[in-house]
Amino acid sequence: MSVTQQENTNAAVRFLEGERVFLRPIGTEDTELYFRSLFNKETRMLTGTQKHFTREQIHQYIANKGQDASSVLLLICLCENDQVIGDVQIGDIDSKNRSAFIRISIDQNAYQGKGYGSEALLLMLDYGFGILNLHRIELNVFAFNERAIHTYEKLGFQREGVQRQALYYNHAYHDSILMSMLADEYRAKYLK
Repeated sequence: MSVTQQENTNAAVRFLEGERVFLRPIGTEDTELYFRSLFNKETRMLTGTQKHFTREQIHQYIANKGQDASSVLLLICLCENDQVIGDVQIGDIDSKNRSAFIRISIDQNAYQGKGYGSEALLLMLDYGFGILNLHRIELNVFAFNERAIHTYEKLGFQREGVQRQALYYNHAYHDSILMSMLADEYRAKYLK
């Protein structure tokens, strides 16, 4: 094998690629990375994660995701150096009603508020509407996560309702806001 072929073999797979980030499949070799990301205090709060996990549970979860036709879980990586900075998922894909949910997590403060999450979401929305032929993609965001709410609205998500006191975290109940985007809204905003 030549040096060029070896370099290409070691390079990260770029499933969906943007200007500054690309999305790649998660594999069991990412178990330690994904396990550690689940213990970031701020990420746990913003995602409402209340449970603890073992490495073995995470390894099995990742292995199962590879077989799950109703979900697409990808890692968010920087184009400049292949560094993983988070993950994004389209899940509960309902092919009859052509709907699904989307969720995202940027795990380190250093990469938040810089537009990486917006770019990753747009890559997944384009994939969801343009490849998976979804009609509706929804998300839930906790009311205290004002930065995320602002980002989702800027991207074109519409507020649909509030699930009152849906999360109990840090000795208090918090509302969850349901938002969605329809395929024609996405196309009108991004495919001009």
